[in-house]
Amino acid sequence: MLMIQVASANPAKIKAVASAFAELFPDETLEVQGVAVPSGVAAQPMSSDETLLGAMNRVAALADYKADYRVAIEAGLDGDFTFAWMVIEHQGKIGKARSASLMLPPAALAQLKAGKELGDVMDTMFEQNNIKQKGGAIALLTHNKLSRSSVYHQALILAMIPFLNPDLF
Repeated sequence: MLMIQVASANPAKIKAVASAFAELFPDETLEVQGVAVPSGVAAQPMSSDETLLGAMNRVAALADYKADYRVAIEAGLDGDFTFAWMVIEHQGKIGKARSASLMLPPAALAQLKAGKELGDVMDTMFEQNNIKQKGGAIALLTHNKLSRSSVYHQALILAMIPFLNPDLF
């Protein structure tokens, strides 16, 4: 059995991790657990570097948990775009990847620059409740063609490259 700790209690992030690992390890029994840990950065990271630091901090915060893989997903901004960093730790080695980026409406960007979080902004703009734990801004802006979990799924597989090819890393 593979034990996977996710540095979040967010169902969308846990679902993405469970889905990606199930695809990568179809013959394994998986136990995927979410644990709320601090990012050590702003609730709404405003740059790629700050977002990556948040993900690295979250993975480090899982160090005391017994797991085969420790996974953090940190969403943030990069200019006019939102995206997320995936960081996976396995046996002391780190794998990283960025998710796809999506443009944000100018009205949303203005609110983010004023200090609001993206999930709250999207909830207000689209008259939703707690969208960040569902399909996310991605679902709202793509008319539910994509979801936060679906976009994170691909990036998580990319972050696994060092573990799928250990002799190259």
